[in-house]
Amino acid sequence: MAGGVLFAGILAASNVANALPSDANEPIRLLADKATYSERSGVTSYTGNVTITQGTLKMAADNLTVNLTPTRAIESAVATGRPATIQQIVTQEKGLAKGQANRIDYNVKTGLVTLTGNARLTQNGGSFSGNVIHYSLKVGDIEAKAGNNQRVELVFPPQATNRVGVRNR
Repeated sequence: MAGGVLFAGILAASNVANALPSDANEPIRLLADKATYSERSGVTSYTGNVTITQGTLKMAADNLTVNLTPTRAIESAVATGRPATIQQIVTQEKGLAKGQANRIDYNVKTGLVTLTGNARLTQNGGSFSGNVIHYSLKVGDIEAKAGNNQRVELVFPPQATNRVGVRNR
């Protein structure tokens, strides 16, 4: 129970940054096969088929660890899986952002989400993929890095004005 309440703060913090305002008012539902909390270390861990939903935010992972500061404020969260996934409607204009990677790190203070290992981020029909993707929830910046002898791939959808052979009547 303590873990669910503690995780609520991280979800609320991410919602304040750049997502639909209504998400912060939605209940949080967290399901896992096992949940543990260590008072001494301030670490809450969820294992086995972890799913979290709050409004438009949906996250799935094999394991999730939430780290707390000495004052019990949420500092960071790490989700791992094959792959771990996250999705949320950022704004009505920007639509749904979807991310997946072997590991997803979220730093509450900076609002930075880091997708590592077979990382992919899609939004508005465009996509970024590479070994590591940094996504700022606060300002919307994205940085993708290559690795393992692969290159970064960016795919941009065609704009309506750039489409050949399409006529508006």
